[in-house]
Formats: sequence, structure tokens, C-alpha cells
Amino acid sequence: MAIAHEKLEKNIGLLAVLVAVAVSLGGLAEIVPLMFQAEAIKPLPGVKPYPALELAGRDVYVREGCYNCHSQMVRTLRFETERYGHYSLAGESVYDRPFQWGSKRTGPDLARVGGRYSDDWHRVHLINPRDVVPESNMPSFPWLQKNTLDGVTVQSHMRALKRLGDPYTDAEIAAAPAAVDGKTELDALVAYLQGLGKHAPRGN
Repeated sequence: MAIAHEKLEKNIGLLAVLVAVAVSLGGLAEIVPLMFQAEAIKPLPGVKPYPALELAGRDVYVREGCYNCHSQMVRTLRFETERYGHYSLAGESVYDRPFQWGSKRTGPDLARVGGRYSDDWHRVHLINPRDVVPESNMPSFPWLQKNTLDGVTVQSHMRALKRLGDPYTDAEIAAAPAAVDGKTELDALVAYLQGLGKHAPRGN
């Protein structure tokens, strides 16, 4: 047995192949059950696909890279739940494609930010963060108040999400252009932020 082991260690090519096989099998053993579990996750009560304006705001959030500095995942640690509220549950994010849980926090977690501040506060904060948080190192996003939304693009996004399984109705999709007509990207992003965490469980 020792001789066979010694030969294996000296044969670098064979050793590399066997290591790759072992890592692959271990990875499959971890990933496959999660894939089946993900299909079984149900939305929390009240959680529905994003309305047109919030969906457009989420697209802006992703496009501007907000997830690089803000997570949307309250961990189960006591100091996190005391600061942010109930820890995050998978049922809150079933309609997030891709999910925004993240891990980096240059800025605070946003999973429970909805309703914490007024719409006006968010507008000022996004246009120039230092007007409301003097020590903030967050960049300004003044162009969001000038860029208007394209209702056809939002509608196309909703159709694509419906094909992926989000339960949008034909009426909701048809109404999307009117729902975002005349709205700016700033309006959309504020709507998205104000919706975060509104269906989270209460308490820790």
C-alpha cells in the first residue's frame, strides 16, 4: 500500500487528475442538493415579482454597481439582527435575478432599508450623499434625475422574467409602459430602495 502511494505521489499527472476528480465529486455533492432545494423555495407571504417601476430601479441599481459596496443580506449574527432587523431569508429573494445578497459592505446593508428614510432623503442622498451624510464616501449619481425610463425596455424585461417563471400577468406587462411613463431613473431607484425588506419577518 505504501509503495502504491509513493508511486502515486511521484506521478504528478495522475495525481493532478485524481485531485481534480475528488474536488469535482465533492463540489457536486454540495451543489446538486442546493439546486433541488432552490426549486422548492417558496416566496414569503406578500412577496411578488417587482412592479414595473421597482424593476426598472433594480436594473439601475445593478447597472450602477451598487452591489459592490452594499450587501442585501442580514446574517444570523446577533449584532446584525439588532442593527438591521430579522436575518435574511431565501423566500425574500425568489424573484431576484441575479440575487443581490453580496458580501462586501463599504456602505451599510440595504436589505431592510425600505421605509427607513423618506423619498426626499433618498433623492438627496443619491444626487449628493454628503448633503445628508457628511462623512460618506459614496459617489454621486446626479445623472439619474435626468435619465428617463424606457417603458418598452421595462416591458421586455418583464416578458423575459415571465418566461423564466416569474408570475407576471399579461395585464401587468401591458401596463408597464404607462407605469413608468415620465419617470426618471432616480424615481425608479428610490422606488426599488423603498421596497427592500417590506415583506421581511418582524423581530429577530
